[in-house]
Amino acid sequence: MARGQQDLFGAAGHPDALSIAALYDEVEAVLGRAFPAKRTLWVRGEIQKVEQHPGSGHCYIDLVDPDSGRRPGAVLHVKCWQSTWARLRRTLEHAGVALQRGMVVLMRGTLDFYKPKGEIGFVLSEIDVTALLGGLALRRAELLRALDAEGLRTRNRALGVPDVPLRVGLVASPGSEGYRDFVGQLARSGFAFSVTVAATSVQGVGAPGAISRAIGRLASLGPARLDVVVVVRGGGSKGDLAAFDAEPVARAIATSSVPVWTGIGHTGDEAVADVVANRACSTPTECGRELVQRVRTWWERRVAHAAGVVARRSGESVSSALRDHARTRAQLCTTARLLLDRQRDHLTRRGHEIGREAPRLVDGARRTLVARGAKVGPLALAGIGRAEDRIVAWRRLVSAYDVERQLERGYTLTLDEDRRVVRHAAAVRPGERLVTRFADGTVGSVADEVLVGPGGNVGSMRTRRAPEHLEA
Repeated sequence: MARGQQDLFGAAGHPDALSIAALYDEVEAVLGRAFPAKRTLWVRGEIQKVEQHPGSGHCYIDLVDPDSGRRPGAVLHVKCWQSTWARLRRTLEHAGVALQRGMVVLMRGTLDFYKPKGEIGFVLSEIDVTALLGGLALRRAELLRALDAEGLRTRNRALGVPDVPLRVGLVASPGSEGYRDFVGQLARSGFAFSVTVAATSVQGVGAPGAISRAIGRLASLGPARLDVVVVVRGGGSKGDLAAFDAEPVARAIATSSVPVWTGIGHTGDEAVADVVANRACSTPTECGRELVQRVRTWWERRVAHAAGVVARRSGESVSSALRDHARTRAQLCTTARLLLDRQRDHLTRRGHEIGREAPRLVDGARRTLVARGAKVGPLALAGIGRAEDRIVAWRRLVSAYDVERQLERGYTLTLDEDRRVVRHAAAVRPGERLVTRFADGTVGSVADEVLVGPGGNVGSMRTRRAPEHLEA
Protein backbone atom coordinates (compact mmCIF):
# COMPACT_ATOMS: atom_id res chain seq x y z
CA MET A 1 0.00 0.00 0.00
CA ALA A 2 1.31 3.51 -0.82
CA ARG A 3 2.35 5.86 1.95
CA GLY A 4 -0.55 8.18 1.17
CA GLN A 5 -2.99 5.33 1.63
CA GLN A 6 -1.35 4.46 4.96
CA ASP A 7 -1.91 8.03 6.12
CA LEU A 8 -5.49 7.96 4.82
CA PHE A 9 -6.44 4.86 6.84
CA GLY A 10 -3.96 5.32 9.67
CA ALA A 11 -4.62 6.20 13.28
CA ALA A 12 -4.31 9.93 12.55
CA GLY A 13 -7.39 9.84 10.31
CA HIS A 14 -9.46 7.42 12.57
CA PRO A 15 -8.28 7.53 16.15
CA ASP A 16 -10.87 4.84 17.17
CA ALA A 17 -9.73 2.20 14.61
CA LEU A 18 -8.56 -1.15 16.09
CA SER A 19 -5.91 -3.50 14.89
CA ILE A 20 -6.83 -7.14 14.30
CA ALA A 21 -4.94 -8.19 17.43
CA ALA A 22 -6.68 -5.48 19.48
CA LEU A 23 -10.06 -6.54 18.11
CA TYR A 24 -9.44 -10.16 19.08
CA ASP A 25 -8.23 -9.00 22.52
CA GLU A 26 -11.56 -7.23 23.10
CA VAL A 27 -13.52 -10.25 21.79
CA GLU A 28 -11.56 -12.49 24.13
CA ALA A 29 -12.22 -10.16 27.03
CA VAL A 30 -15.97 -10.05 26.30
CA LEU A 31 -16.14 -13.83 25.92
CA GLY A 32 -14.12 -14.21 29.13
CA ARG A 33 -16.66 -12.11 31.04
CA ALA A 34 -19.68 -13.89 29.49
CA PHE A 35 -18.17 -17.37 29.59
CA PRO A 36 -15.58 -17.60 32.37
CA ALA A 37 -12.92 -20.29 31.99
CA LYS A 38 -14.44 -22.43 34.73
CA ARG A 39 -18.01 -22.13 33.46
CA THR A 40 -19.21 -25.36 31.88
CA LEU A 41 -22.00 -25.49 29.30
CA TRP A 42 -24.28 -28.22 27.99
CA VAL A 43 -24.57 -28.16 24.20
CA ARG A 44 -26.99 -30.24 22.11
CA GLY A 45 -26.09 -30.93 18.49
CA GLU A 46 -26.04 -33.43 15.64
CA ILE A 47 -22.70 -34.99 14.77
CA GLN A 48 -21.63 -33.98 11.29
CA LYS A 49 -18.09 -35.33 11.49
CA VAL A 50 -16.05 -37.22 14.05
CA GLU A 51 -12.34 -37.88 13.66
CA GLN A 52 -9.60 -39.10 15.99
CA HIS A 53 -6.14 -37.81 15.19
CA PRO A 54 -3.87 -40.86 14.74
CA GLY A 55 -0.79 -39.15 16.14
CA SER A 56 -1.91 -37.11 19.11
CA GLY A 57 -4.98 -39.17 20.05
CA HIS A 58 -7.15 -36.03 20.27
CA CYS A 59 -10.73 -36.29 18.96
CA TYR A 60 -12.32 -33.59 16.79
CA ILE A 61 -16.10 -33.41 16.32
CA ASP A 62 -18.21 -31.05 14.21
CA LEU A 63 -21.70 -30.36 15.57
CA VAL A 64 -24.61 -28.72 13.74
CA ASP A 65 -28.05 -27.75 14.88
CA PRO A 66 -30.23 -30.90 14.63
CA ASP A 67 -33.28 -28.80 13.77
CA SER A 68 -31.67 -26.96 10.84
CA GLY A 69 -32.83 -29.58 8.31
CA ARG A 70 -31.29 -29.12 4.90
CA ARG A 71 -30.49 -25.45 5.50
CA PRO A 72 -26.83 -24.68 6.08
CA GLY A 73 -26.36 -23.77 9.73
CA ALA A 74 -23.66 -22.88 12.16
CA VAL A 75 -20.98 -25.47 12.85
CA LEU A 76 -19.44 -25.88 16.30
CA HIS A 77 -15.93 -27.33 16.27
CA VAL A 78 -15.50 -29.54 19.32
CA LYS A 79 -12.10 -30.62 20.64
CA CYS A 80 -11.49 -33.38 23.12
CA TRP A 81 -7.96 -33.75 24.36
CA GLN A 82 -6.36 -37.21 24.43
CA SER A 83 -6.49 -37.63 28.22
CA THR A 84 -10.23 -36.84 28.32
CA TRP A 85 -11.07 -38.73 25.13
CA ALA A 86 -9.45 -41.96 26.37
CA ARG A 87 -11.77 -41.89 29.41
CA LEU A 88 -14.86 -40.99 27.40
CA ARG A 89 -14.12 -43.64 24.77
CA ARG A 90 -13.93 -46.37 27.44
CA THR A 91 -17.26 -45.17 28.83
CA LEU A 92 -18.87 -45.23 25.38
CA GLU A 93 -17.48 -48.69 24.59
CA HIS A 94 -18.76 -50.04 27.89
CA ALA A 95 -22.20 -48.68 27.03
CA GLY A 96 -21.96 -50.16 23.52
CA VAL A 97 -22.06 -46.80 21.74
CA ALA A 98 -19.89 -45.55 18.89
CA LEU A 99 -20.14 -41.90 17.88
CA GLN A 100 -21.28 -41.67 14.29
CA ARG A 101 -22.51 -39.10 11.83
CA GLY A 102 -26.18 -38.25 12.37
CA MET A 103 -26.27 -38.91 16.14
CA VAL A 104 -27.78 -36.19 18.34
CA VAL A 105 -25.66 -35.81 21.47
CA LEU A 106 -25.53 -33.75 24.67
CA MET A 107 -22.02 -32.57 25.47
CA ARG A 108 -20.63 -30.61 28.41
CA GLY A 109 -17.54 -28.48 28.19
CA THR A 110 -16.11 -24.98 28.07
CA LEU A 111 -16.09 -22.33 25.38
CA ASP A 112 -12.75 -21.80 23.70
CA PHE A 113 -11.57 -18.87 21.61
CA TYR A 114 -8.59 -19.59 19.34
CA LYS A 115 -7.19 -16.10 18.76
CA PRO A 116 -4.69 -16.90 15.93
CA LYS A 117 -7.58 -17.95 13.66
CA GLY A 118 -10.37 -16.07 15.34
CA GLU A 119 -12.35 -19.29 15.88
CA ILE A 120 -14.80 -20.05 18.63
CA GLY A 121 -14.70 -23.69 19.63
CA PHE A 122 -15.77 -26.01 22.39
CA VAL A 123 -13.56 -28.16 24.63
CA LEU A 124 -15.39 -31.39 25.47
CA SER A 125 -15.25 -32.80 28.99
CA GLU A 126 -18.34 -35.05 29.26
CA ILE A 127 -21.00 -36.74 27.10
CA ASP A 128 -24.49 -37.60 28.35
CA VAL A 129 -24.35 -41.33 27.59
CA THR A 130 -27.80 -41.96 29.10
CA ALA A 131 -29.46 -39.61 26.66
CA LEU A 132 -27.39 -41.06 23.84
CA LEU A 133 -28.49 -44.61 24.70
CA GLY A 134 -32.08 -43.44 24.79
CA GLY A 135 -31.70 -41.97 21.34
CA LEU A 136 -30.15 -45.16 20.01
CA ALA A 137 -32.93 -47.27 21.50
CA LEU A 138 -35.49 -44.94 19.98
CA ARG A 139 -33.89 -45.17 16.53
CA ARG A 140 -33.74 -48.96 16.84
CA ALA A 141 -37.43 -49.13 17.71
CA GLU A 142 -38.29 -46.77 14.85
CA LEU A 143 -36.27 -48.89 12.43
CA LEU A 144 -38.02 -52.10 13.51
CA ARG A 145 -41.43 -50.40 13.17
CA ALA A 146 -40.50 -49.22 9.67
CA LEU A 147 -39.38 -52.72 8.68
CA ASP A 148 -42.64 -54.14 10.05
CA ALA A 149 -44.66 -51.60 8.10
CA GLU A 150 -42.84 -52.49 4.88
CA GLY A 151 -43.15 -56.25 5.49
CA LEU A 152 -39.38 -56.65 5.63
CA ARG A 153 -38.93 -57.87 9.20
CA THR A 154 -39.90 -61.47 8.39
CA ARG A 155 -39.24 -61.45 4.63
CA ASN A 156 -35.86 -63.20 4.71
CA ARG A 157 -37.07 -65.62 7.37
CA ALA A 158 -39.73 -66.84 4.93
CA LEU A 159 -37.10 -67.99 2.42
CA GLY A 160 -36.45 -71.72 2.36
CA VAL A 161 -32.97 -73.02 3.11
CA PRO A 162 -31.91 -76.11 1.07
CA ASP A 163 -31.49 -79.37 2.97
CA VAL A 164 -27.85 -79.49 1.85
CA PRO A 165 -26.54 -75.88 2.01
CA LEU A 166 -23.03 -76.55 0.74
CA ARG A 167 -22.65 -73.33 -1.30
CA VAL A 168 -22.03 -70.63 1.31
CA GLY A 169 -21.52 -66.90 0.82
CA LEU A 170 -19.52 -65.45 3.73
CA VAL A 171 -19.52 -61.79 4.82
CA ALA A 172 -16.61 -61.40 7.24
CA SER A 173 -13.22 -59.87 7.83
CA PRO A 174 -10.69 -62.48 6.56
CA GLY A 175 -8.14 -63.46 9.16
CA SER A 176 -10.34 -62.40 12.09
CA GLU A 177 -11.20 -64.77 14.92
CA GLY A 178 -14.84 -64.98 13.84
CA TYR A 179 -13.82 -65.84 10.28
CA ARG A 180 -11.46 -68.60 11.46
CA ASP A 181 -14.02 -70.05 13.87
CA PHE A 182 -16.72 -70.29 11.21
CA VAL A 183 -14.53 -71.61 8.39
CA GLY A 184 -12.87 -74.07 10.79
CA GLN A 185 -16.23 -75.69 11.56
CA LEU A 186 -16.87 -76.24 7.85
CA ALA A 187 -13.33 -77.49 7.13
CA ARG A 188 -13.42 -80.08 9.93
CA SER A 189 -16.84 -81.41 8.97
CA GLY A 190 -15.59 -83.55 6.09
CA PHE A 191 -18.35 -82.24 3.81
CA ALA A 192 -17.60 -80.48 0.50
CA PHE A 193 -18.56 -76.92 1.47
CA SER A 194 -17.83 -74.23 -1.14
CA VAL A 195 -17.32 -70.78 0.44
CA THR A 196 -17.50 -67.51 -1.51
CA VAL A 197 -16.03 -64.73 0.66
CA ALA A 198 -17.08 -61.08 0.43
CA ALA A 199 -14.34 -59.44 2.52
CA THR A 200 -15.41 -56.39 4.51
CA SER A 201 -14.70 -54.45 7.70
CA VAL A 202 -17.17 -55.28 10.48
CA GLN A 203 -16.67 -52.32 12.82
CA GLY A 204 -16.05 -48.64 12.58
CA VAL A 205 -17.79 -45.68 10.98
CA GLY A 206 -17.80 -47.15 7.47
CA ALA A 207 -18.77 -50.67 8.55
CA PRO A 208 -22.57 -50.44 7.95
CA GLY A 209 -22.13 -49.40 4.33
CA ALA A 210 -19.36 -51.94 3.72
CA ILE A 211 -21.36 -54.81 5.26
CA SER A 212 -24.52 -53.95 3.34
CA ARG A 213 -22.60 -53.78 0.04
CA ALA A 214 -20.95 -57.14 0.73
CA ILE A 215 -24.34 -58.73 1.42
CA GLY A 216 -25.68 -57.17 -1.78
CA ARG A 217 -22.80 -58.57 -3.86
CA LEU A 218 -23.44 -62.10 -2.61
CA ALA A 219 -27.24 -61.77 -2.87
CA SER A 220 -26.85 -60.73 -6.52
CA LEU A 221 -25.47 -64.21 -7.27
CA GLY A 222 -28.92 -65.55 -6.39
CA PRO A 223 -30.11 -69.01 -5.25
CA ALA A 224 -28.72 -70.52 -8.45
CA ARG A 225 -25.16 -70.09 -7.12
CA LEU A 226 -25.54 -69.76 -3.34
CA ASP A 227 -27.61 -71.71 -0.83
CA VAL A 228 -27.11 -69.35 2.11
CA VAL A 229 -25.29 -66.11 2.99
CA VAL A 230 -23.62 -66.00 6.42
CA VAL A 231 -22.63 -62.78 8.23
CA VAL A 232 -20.17 -63.40 11.08
CA ARG A 233 -18.22 -61.29 13.53
CA GLY A 234 -16.38 -62.32 16.69
CA GLY A 235 -17.11 -60.97 20.13
CA GLY A 236 -16.63 -57.35 21.09
CA SER A 237 -18.13 -54.42 22.92
CA LYS A 238 -21.53 -53.01 22.08
CA GLY A 239 -19.82 -50.18 20.31
CA ASP A 240 -17.90 -52.60 18.11
CA LEU A 241 -21.15 -54.32 17.20
CA ALA A 242 -23.12 -51.14 16.53
CA ALA A 243 -22.85 -51.65 12.75
CA PHE A 244 -25.27 -54.59 12.98
CA ASP A 245 -28.00 -52.29 14.32
CA ALA A 246 -27.63 -49.95 11.33
CA GLU A 247 -30.45 -49.55 8.83
CA PRO A 248 -28.36 -50.31 5.65
CA VAL A 249 -27.34 -53.70 7.08
CA ALA A 250 -30.89 -54.53 8.19
CA ARG A 251 -32.36 -53.66 4.79
CA ALA A 252 -29.63 -55.56 2.90
CA ILE A 253 -30.44 -58.71 4.90
CA ALA A 254 -34.21 -58.28 4.68
CA THR A 255 -34.25 -57.77 0.91
CA SER A 256 -31.71 -60.50 0.07
CA SER A 257 -32.98 -63.14 -2.35
CA VAL A 258 -30.75 -65.69 -0.58
CA PRO A 259 -31.39 -66.76 3.05
CA VAL A 260 -29.08 -64.88 5.43
CA TRP A 261 -27.75 -66.40 8.67
CA THR A 262 -25.98 -64.32 11.29
CA GLY A 263 -23.28 -65.38 13.72
CA ILE A 264 -22.51 -62.19 15.65
CA GLY A 265 -20.66 -62.74 18.89
CA HIS A 266 -22.77 -60.43 21.04
CA THR A 267 -23.52 -61.07 24.68
CA GLY A 268 -26.37 -58.60 25.20
CA ASP A 269 -29.57 -57.99 23.28
CA GLU A 270 -29.83 -59.29 19.78
CA ALA A 271 -28.92 -56.92 16.97
CA VAL A 272 -31.39 -55.70 14.37
CA ALA A 273 -29.47 -57.84 11.87
CA ASP A 274 -30.40 -60.91 13.97
CA VAL A 275 -34.06 -59.87 14.06
CA VAL A 276 -34.43 -59.69 10.27
CA ALA A 277 -32.14 -62.65 9.44
CA ASN A 278 -33.38 -66.04 8.31
CA ARG A 279 -31.60 -67.58 11.31
CA ALA A 280 -29.59 -65.96 14.10
CA CYS A 281 -26.79 -67.75 15.93
CA SER A 282 -24.99 -66.40 18.98
CA THR A 283 -21.43 -66.94 17.64
CA PRO A 284 -19.64 -67.71 14.36
CA THR A 285 -18.76 -71.13 15.76
CA GLU A 286 -22.40 -71.95 16.47
CA CYS A 287 -23.38 -70.69 13.01
CA GLY A 288 -20.86 -73.01 11.36
CA ARG A 289 -21.93 -75.87 13.61
CA GLU A 290 -25.60 -75.36 12.66
CA LEU A 291 -24.77 -75.49 8.95
CA VAL A 292 -22.70 -78.64 9.39
CA GLN A 293 -25.44 -80.25 11.49
CA ARG A 294 -28.04 -79.47 8.84
CA VAL A 295 -25.94 -81.22 6.17
CA ARG A 296 -25.10 -84.10 8.54
CA THR A 297 -28.79 -84.63 9.36
CA TRP A 298 -29.61 -84.87 5.68
CA TRP A 299 -26.64 -87.20 5.15
CA GLU A 300 -27.62 -89.52 7.96
CA ARG A 301 -31.29 -89.58 6.97
CA ARG A 302 -30.92 -89.82 3.20
CA VAL A 303 -27.52 -91.48 2.71
CA ALA A 304 -26.13 -93.13 5.83
CA HIS A 305 -29.43 -94.74 6.86
CA ALA A 306 -30.13 -95.89 3.32
CA ALA A 307 -26.57 -97.18 3.03
CA GLY A 308 -27.04 -99.12 6.28
CA VAL A 309 -30.24 -100.66 4.99
CA VAL A 310 -28.51 -101.54 1.72
CA ALA A 311 -25.55 -103.05 3.60
CA ARG A 312 -27.80 -105.10 5.87
CA ARG A 313 -29.97 -106.35 3.05
CA SER A 314 -26.92 -106.94 0.89
CA GLY A 315 -25.47 -109.17 3.62
CA GLU A 316 -28.71 -111.09 3.83
CA SER A 317 -28.83 -111.41 0.05
CA VAL A 318 -25.22 -112.56 -0.09
CA SER A 319 -25.84 -115.19 2.63
CA SER A 320 -28.92 -116.45 0.81
CA ALA A 321 -26.98 -116.51 -2.47
CA LEU A 322 -24.17 -118.48 -0.82
CA ARG A 323 -26.63 -121.05 0.44
CA ASP A 324 -28.22 -121.31 -3.00
CA HIS A 325 -24.76 -121.55 -4.53
CA ALA A 326 -23.75 -124.43 -2.25
CA ARG A 327 -26.99 -126.28 -2.99
CA THR A 328 -26.65 -125.70 -6.74
CA ARG A 329 -22.99 -126.77 -6.65
CA ALA A 330 -23.92 -130.08 -5.00
CA GLN A 331 -26.62 -130.66 -7.61
CA LEU A 332 -24.19 -129.83 -10.40
CA CYS A 333 -21.58 -132.21 -9.06
CA THR A 334 -24.12 -135.04 -8.92
CA THR A 335 -25.46 -134.28 -12.36
CA ALA A 336 -21.91 -133.97 -13.78
CA ARG A 337 -20.96 -137.40 -12.45
CA LEU A 338 -24.05 -138.96 -14.03
CA LEU A 339 -23.33 -137.28 -17.36
CA LEU A 340 -19.68 -138.30 -17.27
CA ASP A 341 -20.66 -141.90 -16.61
CA ARG A 342 -23.11 -141.81 -19.49
CA GLN A 343 -20.58 -140.24 -21.83
CA ARG A 344 -17.94 -142.78 -20.79
CA ASP A 345 -20.30 -145.67 -21.66
CA HIS A 346 -21.21 -143.99 -24.94
CA LEU A 347 -17.55 -143.46 -25.87
CA THR A 348 -16.75 -147.06 -25.04
CA ARG A 349 -19.54 -148.31 -27.34
CA ARG A 350 -18.52 -145.96 -30.12
CA GLY A 351 -14.91 -147.06 -29.79
CA HIS A 352 -15.85 -150.67 -30.26
CA GLU A 353 -18.02 -149.75 -33.24
CA ILE A 354 -15.20 -147.73 -34.84
CA GLY A 355 -12.78 -150.57 -34.26
CA ARG A 356 -15.09 -152.95 -36.14
CA GLU A 357 -16.01 -150.52 -38.97
CA ALA A 358 -12.60 -148.91 -39.57
CA PRO A 359 -11.00 -151.71 -41.69
CA ARG A 360 -14.06 -151.89 -43.90
CA LEU A 361 -14.17 -148.13 -44.40
CA VAL A 362 -10.44 -147.96 -45.15
CA ASP A 363 -10.75 -150.70 -47.82
CA GLY A 364 -13.65 -148.92 -49.47
CA ALA A 365 -11.79 -145.61 -49.49
CA ARG A 366 -8.72 -147.25 -51.00
CA ARG A 367 -10.77 -148.77 -53.86
CA THR A 368 -12.44 -145.39 -54.53
CA LEU A 369 -9.07 -143.65 -54.61
CA VAL A 370 -7.63 -146.17 -57.08
CA ALA A 371 -10.65 -145.82 -59.38
CA ARG A 372 -10.49 -142.03 -59.35
CA GLY A 373 -6.71 -142.05 -59.87
CA ALA A 374 -7.19 -144.10 -63.03
CA LYS A 375 -9.52 -141.39 -64.42
CA VAL A 376 -7.28 -138.42 -63.58
CA GLY A 377 -4.55 -139.16 -66.18
CA PRO A 378 -6.80 -139.24 -69.30
CA LEU A 379 -8.80 -136.25 -68.13
CA ALA A 380 -5.64 -134.21 -67.53
CA LEU A 381 -4.26 -135.02 -71.00
CA ALA A 382 -7.58 -134.04 -72.62
CA GLY A 383 -7.56 -130.73 -70.73
CA ILE A 384 -3.99 -129.97 -71.80
CA GLY A 385 -4.88 -130.64 -75.44
CA ARG A 386 -7.82 -128.26 -75.37
CA ALA A 387 -5.63 -125.56 -73.77
CA GLU A 388 -2.97 -125.94 -76.50
CA ASP A 389 -5.66 -125.55 -79.20
CA ARG A 390 -6.83 -122.27 -77.58
CA ILE A 391 -3.25 -120.96 -77.40
CA VAL A 392 -2.70 -121.64 -81.11
CA ALA A 393 -5.95 -119.82 -81.99
CA TRP A 394 -4.98 -116.78 -79.89
CA ARG A 395 -1.49 -116.69 -81.41
CA ARG A 396 -3.01 -116.59 -84.94
CA LEU A 397 -5.38 -113.77 -83.90
CA VAL A 398 -2.60 -111.70 -82.35
CA SER A 399 -0.26 -112.17 -85.35
CA ALA A 400 -3.02 -110.81 -87.61
CA TYR A 401 -2.71 -107.47 -85.80
CA ASP A 402 1.09 -107.38 -85.77
CA VAL A 403 2.44 -103.93 -86.83
CA GLU A 404 5.20 -105.40 -89.00
CA ARG A 405 2.69 -107.48 -90.95
CA GLN A 406 0.49 -104.39 -91.49
CA LEU A 407 3.51 -102.48 -92.80
CA GLU A 408 4.29 -105.36 -95.18
CA ARG A 409 0.75 -105.02 -96.54
CA GLY A 410 1.52 -101.39 -97.57
CA TYR A 411 0.28 -99.44 -94.56
CA THR A 412 2.44 -96.75 -92.93
CA LEU A 413 2.78 -95.51 -89.35
CA THR A 414 3.25 -91.77 -88.63
CA LEU A 415 4.86 -90.62 -85.36
CA ASP A 416 5.20 -87.08 -83.89
CA GLU A 417 8.34 -85.59 -82.33
CA ASP A 418 7.66 -87.43 -79.04
CA ARG A 419 7.41 -90.76 -80.92
CA ARG A 420 3.69 -91.00 -80.32
CA VAL A 421 1.37 -92.38 -83.03
CA VAL A 422 -0.49 -89.63 -84.95
CA ARG A 423 -4.10 -90.79 -85.25
CA HIS A 424 -5.78 -87.55 -86.44
CA ALA A 425 -4.71 -84.65 -88.64
CA ALA A 426 -6.05 -82.24 -86.04
CA ALA A 427 -3.39 -83.43 -83.63
CA VAL A 428 -0.57 -82.09 -85.86
CA ARG A 429 0.64 -78.46 -85.67
CA PRO A 430 2.09 -76.70 -88.75
CA GLY A 431 5.87 -76.84 -88.64
CA GLU A 432 5.88 -80.00 -86.50
CA ARG A 433 8.44 -82.71 -87.41
CA LEU A 434 6.97 -86.09 -88.25
CA VAL A 435 8.39 -89.57 -88.89
CA THR A 436 6.64 -91.93 -91.29
CA ARG A 437 7.50 -95.59 -90.93
CA PHE A 438 7.37 -98.05 -93.86
CA ALA A 439 8.08 -101.74 -93.99
CA ASP A 440 11.58 -101.12 -95.38
CA GLY A 441 12.50 -97.91 -93.44
CA THR A 442 11.43 -94.44 -92.18
CA VAL A 443 11.02 -91.00 -93.73
CA GLY A 444 11.24 -87.69 -91.83
CA SER A 445 9.00 -84.75 -92.82
CA VAL A 446 7.73 -81.35 -91.65
CA ALA A 447 4.00 -80.42 -91.73
CA ASP A 448 3.48 -77.35 -93.92
CA GLU A 449 -0.28 -77.15 -93.70
CA VAL A 450 -2.99 -79.01 -91.79
CA LEU A 451 -6.48 -79.15 -93.28
CA VAL A 452 -9.26 -80.28 -90.96
CA GLY A 453 -12.69 -81.12 -92.28
CA PRO A 454 -16.01 -79.88 -90.83
CA GLY A 455 -16.52 -81.00 -87.29
CA GLY A 456 -12.86 -82.02 -87.04
CA ASN A 457 -13.75 -85.60 -88.11
CA VAL A 458 -11.82 -85.77 -91.44
CA GLY A 459 -8.65 -83.95 -92.27
CA SER A 460 -5.52 -83.92 -94.42
CA MET A 461 -2.10 -82.30 -94.29
CA ARG A 462 0.71 -81.35 -96.67
CA THR A 463 4.25 -82.20 -95.69
CA ARG A 464 7.71 -81.77 -97.09
CA ARG A 465 10.77 -83.88 -96.53
CA ALA A 466 12.82 -82.85 -93.61
CA PRO A 467 16.22 -81.50 -94.42
CA GLU A 468 17.98 -84.00 -92.17
CA HIS A 469 17.42 -87.72 -91.76
CA LEU A 470 15.13 -88.77 -88.89
CA GLU A 471 15.38 -92.22 -87.52
CA ALA A 472 12.45 -94.16 -86.19
